[in-house]
Amino acid sequence: MDDAISYLVEKEIIFKKIIDDYGLPIIPSRPEGFETLCKLILEQQVSIESAKACFQKIEKLLKTVSPETIFKSSQEDLRSCGVSRQKINYLYHLSENILSDKIQLETFSQKTDEEVRSELIKIKGIGHWTIDVYLMFSLKSKDLIPLGDIAVINTIRELFDCYEKENIQKLTETWKPYRSMATYLLWHHYLSKRNRKVIF
Repeated sequence: MDDAISYLVEKEIIFKKIIDDYGLPIIPSRPEGFETLCKLILEQQVSIESAKACFQKIEKLLKTVSPETIFKSSQEDLRSCGVSRQKINYLYHLSENILSDKIQLETFSQKTDEEVRSELIKIKGIGHWTIDVYLMFSLKSKDLIPLGDIAVINTIRELFDCYEKENIQKLTETWKPYRSMATYLLWHHYLSKRNRKVIF
């Protein structure tokens, strides 16, 4: 963490200002595995609080959240937990891919980011944002920035006066090999400025 912070602060005075204004960022962490991917699917395009409430209802219903229990659940049961029909299908697809051994989540920690991405992107409902967050939070990848994340993009536009996709890409390239830490700093600024509670 210290090396990444030092590097980024030296690269960009704005990162130093974020730390001066709001302190060090929280480094999010989630366990590897099926439950985390389920939660990330539920979090797509909704608040984390809403997704968390949804997952808690699923836990209460199923007792154990696993590929087996999700795959055997009826759409009606999952709908009663507040899951949309689209996301129910995504959860089924993920479960089926694990049960059929098309992906083996326990092997991901031994693979490169791109190997993990190439496997997960084939699963309906899992896009690059979900993969980026899983790689960062669960597999501790040090050099990722989720450019599909609205908070990240809006903060870059606000702080760096950088708007075009190509220019944003070029700017973030200069933060290698610590783009994940840069992301945590951007999220830290976004949430702290708005007095919003950090929930990862």
